[in-house]
Amino acid sequence: MNPPSHFSLLVVDDEPDLRTLYELTLLREGYDIETAGTVEDAKLHLKDRVYSAVITDMRLPDGTGLELLRWLEDNGRREKAIVITAYGSAENAVEALKAGAYDYLTKPVDLKQFRAVVASSLGRGPATVPTMVPSSLPKELAAVSAPTPSAQPESASHQAAALAAVVNAARASKIAPPAAAAIPESAALRRMAGDSPSMQQVRELIEKVARSMAPVLVSGESGTGKELVARAIHEVSPRHAQPFIAVNCSAIPEQLLEAEFFGYRKGAFTGAMEDREGFFQAANGGTLFLDEIGELPLSMQSKLLRAIQERSVRPVGAMNELSVNVRLLSATHKDLGAEVQAGQFRQDLYYRLNVIQICVPPLRERTVDLRLISERVLERIARDANVLPAPILTRDALVHLARYPFPGNVRELENLLHRAVALTGGETIDVFDLGLPEAVFTDTAAQELDLITSNTRFDVASLESLAAPAPAQLPPASFAASEPTLPDDLARHLDDVERDILVRALEHYRYNRTAAGASLGLSLRQMRYRMARLSVTVGGDGFDA
Repeated sequence: MNPPSHFSLLVVDDEPDLRTLYELTLLREGYDIETAGTVEDAKLHLKDRVYSAVITDMRLPDGTGLELLRWLEDNGRREKAIVITAYGSAENAVEALKAGAYDYLTKPVDLKQFRAVVASSLGRGPATVPTMVPSSLPKELAAVSAPTPSAQPESASHQAAALAAVVNAARASKIAPPAAAAIPESAALRRMAGDSPSMQQVRELIEKVARSMAPVLVSGESGTGKELVARAIHEVSPRHAQPFIAVNCSAIPEQLLEAEFFGYRKGAFTGAMEDREGFFQAANGGTLFLDEIGELPLSMQSKLLRAIQERSVRPVGAMNELSVNVRLLSATHKDLGAEVQAGQFRQDLYYRLNVIQICVPPLRERTVDLRLISERVLERIARDANVLPAPILTRDALVHLARYPFPGNVRELENLLHRAVALTGGETIDVFDLGLPEAVFTDTAAQELDLITSNTRFDVASLESLAAPAPAQLPPASFAASEPTLPDDLARHLDDVERDILVRALEHYRYNRTAAGASLGLSLRQMRYRMARLSVTVGGDGFDA
């Protein structure tokens, strides 16, 4: 089968009137249309031809639209799928998106929205969809298929009856639309350095979810690159030529959230001197990325939920709602499931946002990528500062970084390397240039480092082992020997043992609490907490790194 030279669509619905309505609406847009009434009939069409997209009702006489979606997936077909569900059936909509649907529509179908969703699935932005009725179309079809100014859904059965008489004339008046633009290589994907299995899985998910309109929730610790993932999804999607609007929900005052999200009209409140569009209108046709979505107050969550469900927004001070066509991506460092249980996040909004989840791993769990990430960051820093060639990390510096837990993840690594480049001014960056405590390296670590710095492939497990804290170079603990008698106060006995270990670790590392804590597998915060609890004041406060 040869791919079609222009856009061809297969419409699957068991109601003849609705098939006629959908067919005529899409014929006016210049698409080549074929129809089917059952799942089996649709499969027969698909076996004979490759389509640009498949539009299917959810409930069919011999099955469901989900069965057709699974058939497309199992056979490796690349047709975009749009599912039409019963009004208010959110569960069916979510299930369809998880099954690979590009988007879904609810009955009764708003034909204006119907045309926009189909155009978006084919990579035709709003500007490329014809807005003028071609002179070659019959006047009867032009009158009933032109976009309506009202936001109310058009009556399907009434229009289908009025249009039935002009089906044949409309089929003879098809317009060949322009070919879809090729999707460029994503700059955000190129910036996502790393060959670890976890990052390969993230890339695969990005390429899969980019094809659909399914909402995506990107989760991960602060500094892992959640916005970079969202940008990559947008850049490899059919919406890449449309706007990408990123919003930090935690940075907007609560009293301004509604105006910022939905816009406002002149005179709506003091200081509203002119009409202004909100984030949804600015992202119309493209992607809206809501970072730190878990920080939204409950009052705003309900308004956001309505905007997502109705695909329309009401600017502050306006009487009517405005339809918007937006792909929604969100991100959070919180556990939204736990927030729902605590009553801090709406459960219905959580299910709407969390159709597909992408978890970005922390840097400490993919230290195998550390060398490549560091090289990319240093190259970018050197290019921005016009410092060539870019400095490189020494063997000891790289092993030192691999043992550091990086609570700030990639963002912390970038800041650390930026400071090192500014302060060293040389061609290499060593351990002391990083500003972190010097580590004690074992012979095994030095051998593993040869794998890191070589150009050959290396074992992931061998490098990840470097992330474990270095063993403390301490004398054998006195408590290792068996006690002749059991302690009469276990808690006090354990405190004494822990206090002794902390004191000797501090003495060994010359009272540097960061280095002493790292040797025991503790962060600086944990070390300070234990010292305060056990009243350990050896060395004073002036020796901290």
